[in-house]
Amino acid sequence: MFSLNYRDARPIYEQVKDGLRHLVVTGAIQPGDQLPSVRALASSLAINPNTIQRAYESLEAEGYLYTMPGKGSYASEQTGVNQDRRRRLLEQFDAAASELIFLGMTAEELALRVSGAKEGRV
Repeated sequence: MFSLNYRDARPIYEQVKDGLRHLVVTGAIQPGDQLPSVRALASSLAINPNTIQRAYESLEAEGYLYTMPGKGSYASEQTGVNQDRRRRLLEQFDAAASELIFLGMTAEELALRVSGAKEGRV
């Protein structure tokens, strides 16, 4: 699934959240797929279940998954990702693009990079 880096400065729950988000975004976990239970994932990663629960709650708040009480957590449709997350990502993208242009990258190179990301080539 994904692994944790204990030397990473980010908290473990953020690494779990980022790992799961990456799996959803790349299509490794399809919309409607059930995610591992909190206990199962905690056991496989050898971490506290509360850490997994915190990551799941955060991803649910961002719209990447939804929880059905008593049944588990499932990956959401792309439309479920909230506008606030989208706005924050666009702000990060704009800042990165501005810096890349400052560092000599052309708008055409950026456009090629973005179109390659859509096709999964980047």
